[in-house]
Amino acid sequence: MQPLRAMGRQRSLRLAAASIAVGALGGFGVIAALTAAPQPDPLGEKTGGDTTVYATGRNAFSFPAANLEDAERTRFVIGNSFFKRNWVEAPASTKARDGLGPHFIARSCGGCHVQDGRGEPPAIFNRLGDTQDPTVALLIRLSVPGTDMHGGPKPDAVYGDQFNNAAIQGVKPEGRVTLRYETIAGKFADGTPYSLLKPIYGFTDLGYGPLHPEVMASPRIAPQIIGVGLLEAIAEADILANAADQAAAPGPIKGVPNKVWDAPSGRMMTGRFGWKANVATIAHQTGGAFQGDMGITSRHFAHETCTPAQKDCLAAPSGKSASAHGQSGVEIDDKTLADVVFYQATLAPPARRNVNDAQVLRGKALFAQAQCATCHRPSYVTQGGPFPALTSKALNGQRIWPYTDLLLHDMGERLADGRPDFGANGRQWKTPPLWGTGLIKDVNGHTRLLHDGRARGVLEAILWHGGEAEAAKDEVLKMKKADRDALVKFVESL
Repeated sequence: MQPLRAMGRQRSLRLAAASIAVGALGGFGVIAALTAAPQPDPLGEKTGGDTTVYATGRNAFSFPAANLEDAERTRFVIGNSFFKRNWVEAPASTKARDGLGPHFIARSCGGCHVQDGRGEPPAIFNRLGDTQDPTVALLIRLSVPGTDMHGGPKPDAVYGDQFNNAAIQGVKPEGRVTLRYETIAGKFADGTPYSLLKPIYGFTDLGYGPLHPEVMASPRIAPQIIGVGLLEAIAEADILANAADQAAAPGPIKGVPNKVWDAPSGRMMTGRFGWKANVATIAHQTGGAFQGDMGITSRHFAHETCTPAQKDCLAAPSGKSASAHGQSGVEIDDKTLADVVFYQATLAPPARRNVNDAQVLRGKALFAQAQCATCHRPSYVTQGGPFPALTSKALNGQRIWPYTDLLLHDMGERLADGRPDFGANGRQWKTPPLWGTGLIKDVNGHTRLLHDGRARGVLEAILWHGGEAEAAKDEVLKMKKADRDALVKFVESL
C-alpha cells in the first residue's frame, strides 16, 4: 500500500493519462468524458468507467477507484490496514487484532489475496500443512449429502464446511492436503501438441479421525478482487436478463442464476461472488472469510467453526473480550468490518492495454466468433449495491467491462467437482470476470487460472472448457497458431 502523498501523485497521473486516452478514442472529447452520464467506450479501455486506474506492475490491483472523494480515500486506507495485517492469537496486547483461529488457513485477508490478486496452487512438494507457512491461497470446501437450513451445502459433522490446515497453540490442525498432477495430452487441428495438468487432491494426518465416507471436497483458489464493488452494483435485472436471453437463444449455452442465503440482509439473493456464485454480497463474503479462513467472528458470523468433535478447538481462548469499539461478543466489530468491506468494494480495475493493437483487435473478433462473449458478457452500466454505507456512490452509473454474465454454466465432466452449492450442481461454475487477467503475472508472478489454478495460462483455461462451452473450445482447437495467439493477446489485454 502506498502512502497517501504517493497516492495523490498517482491520482494526478491517472487523470492526466485518462484525458490523453479519452482524447485518443476518436469522437469522445475530454469534456464528454467528464460529464455525469457514462459515455460509450467502444474499445472498453476504461474497464471501470470513471473508477478506472491506469496502472500496471506489482501494485496494479491495489489502487482505490479514481473518482473517490478524499474522505473515502482515507477510509480505503483504514480498511486496507485491516485487510493486509496479520491477526494474532488471543489473548494478546494487540486487542484490535486478536482472536486468530482456533483453526485457520490464513492470518490475514491479504495472505490469500496477495496484493489484492489471485492465488496459485502450492507446489506439489509443499506440505500444505506446515504451520510456519499456513497462508496458502487455496482452500478446500467440504460438505456431505443434504442441505443446511438455508438450502446451502451441509457441513461434515467433524470437519465442518472447510478444511483448515493450521491451528493456534494447543489445538490440532485438521490435517494436511496432498496434491499431485496427471498429465493429459492433446493436439490442435494443425497438429500442435498441448498438455494439461489434472490436479488430484487428498487428505492426510487427519487430526480428528476420518472424513465422512460421502464427503465432497472442492478446491478453490483466491481470485483477484478488483472491481468487486462494481460487480455488486450490477442490477439484478441485468443478470436475470442474461439468463432469459440465453434460454431463448438456440444452442447449448443456458446459464442460470444461483439463489443463495445472504446473512447481512437476512434473505435469499442472487449470487454473484465465489466460484459457484454462492455468495450474494461483499459483506457476506468478507464476514464468512474472516470466520472460515481466520477464525475471526463478527455480528453475522458470531460462532467459531469448531465442531462438537473438536474438543481442543472448543476449549481455546477467543478475542471476544476486547473490541476496539466496545462491541462485545465478536472479534471484529461492525465498524472495522465495514471498513474492510469498503476497501474491497472500492478497489479499482486497471485500464486495458494495447486496445488499438491489430493482433488484439483480431483476437477480439475471434473471441466473439467462438461465442466466448455469450457467457463472458462484455459490458454493463452499474446501478448501486445493496448496502450504500459499505460502498461509494462513485461506483454507480458507470459503464464497466468485466466480461462475465455472473451465471452458472455446466462446464463438463472434466471440470466438475461433484459438489452442489445452493442451486449450483456439481458440474456448474460461475463465469468469472476477465478484467485484469493480463496483469496477474505482474501482480502475482504467475498465470494460473480456473477455480483451482490448474490452467497455466489463458489457452489452457479454454482447453479445459466443456459442457455448454464444448463448441467454443472446439472452435479454438481448429484455429491456426496466429489466431490462437491473437485470442490470448486479446484476453490478456483485458
